[in-house]
Amino acid sequence: MPQLDSDLLRTFLAVAETGSVTAGAARIGRSQSATSLQIKQLEGIVGQRLFARHGRGVRPTDAGERLVPVARRVTQSLDAVLTELRGESLRGRLRIGLPDDQDRAVLTGIVADFAARHPEVQLDVHCALGAGYDAALGAGALDLAVFAVPEPAPRDVVLRRDDLVWMARTDRDLATEGTLPVALFDRDCWWRDVALAGLESAGQSYRIVFTSESALGVRAAVEAGIAAGLLDRGNGTDALGPVPDLDFSHPSFLVLRRAPSTGGDALEAMSTAIRRAFSVAGGGRHGLQGSVRPAGRRPRR
Repeated sequence: MPQLDSDLLRTFLAVAETGSVTAGAARIGRSQSATSLQIKQLEGIVGQRLFARHGRGVRPTDAGERLVPVARRVTQSLDAVLTELRGESLRGRLRIGLPDDQDRAVLTGIVADFAARHPEVQLDVHCALGAGYDAALGAGALDLAVFAVPEPAPRDVVLRRDDLVWMARTDRDLATEGTLPVALFDRDCWWRDVALAGLESAGQSYRIVFTSESALGVRAAVEAGIAAGLLDRGNGTDALGPVPDLDFSHPSFLVLRRAPSTGGDALEAMSTAIRRAFSVAGGGRHGLQGSVRPAGRRPRR
């Protein structure tokens, strides 16, 4: 009779927990096409659909919901036994900073898998905007952090490059009166600095109508049609598009940065897991995942 394969269960669990085939593929280090094929294979074995489309992602069906806890128990038990048998159990403490508005599903999935595989490592995870992560690394308050910078530092590992562009709803003309309503970060952040500098350079009259601590908040204002905002070009949809009179862009790099003079097996294992996940996530919007950037000025955050 057909049997459940642990490899297929890992793929299923990754997609179920991230809510996306793309994010699930990045989490387990597979391509999107290979992940979709494995889901189809598992559905063929159980004889039922395990996922249904939901918005821009997917969610488990009733059968999928029943399979989730089983898949989690099986994969975590196998990982724990293999780690013990191979004598690869890690110990210690790892303090990690993660962005609260970028690739949350991928990054939290990596942390969850790491915790299950290495239960004796104490993980202290901080989720925030990332504006203070560079200072926290320098002060020894964090061991490892993932956050966005305008230009990578020499020892950074670049996980992804994006281009920041001014975007607004395509069905709204926000500049009818000559003054553009804009949404910005409400704290000291280089995205805010870049946005204001770009508006001034373009000679664009503007008024700030919305502020937020995160890119998610700025995007919400843009999607609501009340303002234009500086967003990743990849956020463009049929409803959102570039502002015609502000056609310039600014690079943004999502980097993995370590604290000075840090090391250890736990940190190396976590760094490798993060780099591998992003290197498989579609090859990157600009093909820069996992690379170390040459020396450059350190960003002001």
